[in-house]
Amino acid sequence: MSEKVTSSSSDELQFQMDEDQANAEKSVSSMSLMKQNNSTDDIWRNINSNRDCFQKHALERTNALTFALETEEQVVPITDIHDSSKQLQSAADQESSEKEKSGVRGSFENKTILKPSPSVGTSLIHLLPEATNAKSNGSDSGCPSMMDEAWTRLKNSFVYFQSKPVGTLAAALDPSAEELNYNQVFVRDFVPTALAYLMKVPSHEPEIVKNFLLKTLHLQGWKKTIDNFTLGEGVMPASFKVMYESFQKKEVLKADFGGSAIGRVAPVDSGFWWIILLRSYTKCTKDYTLAEQPEVQKGMKLILDLCLSDGFDTFPTLLCADGCSMIDRRMGVYGYPIEIQALFFFALRCAQQMLKEDTDSSKLIERIERRITALSYHIRNYYWLDFTQLNNIYRYKTEEYSHTAVNKFNVIPESIPDWVFDFMPLRGGYFIGNVSPARMDFRWFLVGNCIAILSSLATMAQTTAIMDLVEERWEDLIGEMPLKIAYPALEGYEWNIVTGCDPKNTRWSYHNGGSWPVLLWLLTAACIKAGRPQIAKRAIELVEQRLSKDAWPEYYDGKKGRYIGKQARKYQTWSISGYLVAKLMIENPSNLAMISLEEDKKIEKPRLTRSASWPCSR
Repeated sequence: MSEKVTSSSSDELQFQMDEDQANAEKSVSSMSLMKQNNSTDDIWRNINSNRDCFQKHALERTNALTFALETEEQVVPITDIHDSSKQLQSAADQESSEKEKSGVRGSFENKTILKPSPSVGTSLIHLLPEATNAKSNGSDSGCPSMMDEAWTRLKNSFVYFQSKPVGTLAAALDPSAEELNYNQVFVRDFVPTALAYLMKVPSHEPEIVKNFLLKTLHLQGWKKTIDNFTLGEGVMPASFKVMYESFQKKEVLKADFGGSAIGRVAPVDSGFWWIILLRSYTKCTKDYTLAEQPEVQKGMKLILDLCLSDGFDTFPTLLCADGCSMIDRRMGVYGYPIEIQALFFFALRCAQQMLKEDTDSSKLIERIERRITALSYHIRNYYWLDFTQLNNIYRYKTEEYSHTAVNKFNVIPESIPDWVFDFMPLRGGYFIGNVSPARMDFRWFLVGNCIAILSSLATMAQTTAIMDLVEERWEDLIGEMPLKIAYPALEGYEWNIVTGCDPKNTRWSYHNGGSWPVLLWLLTAACIKAGRPQIAKRAIELVEQRLSKDAWPEYYDGKKGRYIGKQARKYQTWSISGYLVAKLMIENPSNLAMISLEEDKKIEKPRLTRSASWPCSR
């Protein structure tokens, strides 16, 4: 009976209820006319039998109607209901047919119908074939329509150049918004889309990924000039768009290397994401010929030469300007932000695997190995914060000039913000946002911490502690809509000074404590690698409750991520692809190999200590 109700409308449920009730009443009344020679026991036996039967069917109908109400079934035309119910009726429906012959009828027009709900896009009847095909679409039986919608919208966002797909639009055809800079292909934004098509089942579709890698590599070779200043040869574009040149009567590419960005800052992370994605493509397709092509090898070397060049640095970390990564507006992440350092480390290790060992590359490979060792030591020791380390910093002495100094960056304990003392649990830890002379940015940044786990920059103990922190501070870092890009938000006078009164980065909005669904794929990958997939599953369930219904917004506002961002674009491509990658990884954890590196035992435990790393060889 429950299967029948699942594929029927509420009208049919009510009709059948009246029909069965009338029949039961007729049966009971007819028993009063039975022959008087029947024994009293036989009469009561028949009455009790009919009562039990009626109660059983009434209970089944009640449960089925409750199910229909809870799922907020959308009403379909009466003719469709009648035809569909005919096809799905079982042998038990023959009894209903006999009742119709006896004259017991109902009227569809006289029944109260259920109103359609915007939270359910299809009726229960339409969900049946979707559930059958869920496995082939890389989704489970719990949410097939959301996966199907995501793949469709992702496909519609493709950008073509000379009839070949080369990327996806930033905002997937949002009809309610202006184009602005959302009508182009952003390098960092395309990464989750590329991973989704590399992981797609039953067979991956790597063509768009290969085309993207080659086109961005071609753009790297362009001369890059901003206000009469020429950028480094290895800089990768932040984005590009396909335009039609009417004079030449052909399609052309137009690249942006930061000259059109909010703060006119070159994207430091684009080159790193390009190397990481190249390694993911190679890992998935086993096509080593692409990475071995001379122009691809040259592109990697140009990026690495730009980062490994000699200068006045005393740290192995990269010095960056504000707005050079995903947080592309002024947010106080200038200096040595954890996101850039983790991506730098990840790209170095990927390049170490893909560079051909020849005479031209041998010196570069040696430089990479030395930098990996120094960078891992620096980040693991000076960026790491847990309860014990926070207590140590709280007790730091200052003005230590000797090479035996413990407080090497001369951090003033009074500069520790009050919130971090309450935020730090006894169990857990994380890499803080920034470390530079006399400055430690104690904010939590999700991208940097997840990339540190995936690249094995974080040790196993640190990885476990990061996952512990996420669980302990779930309401703060996850809330009602995953995930906080940074925590906590800058407010009041601090917001005035740090952001320059940025109207888009108000408290708990956008980069300033906003919640970004795209980050779901990074959290999922990190959780799987840490052996804690249940954390990712819980976050995915939260996303599935609202993301599709809310039209796939770019970000959410509020301390708990409850509200759609005030300037968030709808049908945001990387919100869609981030969800797809998270689902594909949680259903098939072997996909993690595309975006994760195992620990390098040579750099797992550095011999140096915090107070004995000063000597210089002569």
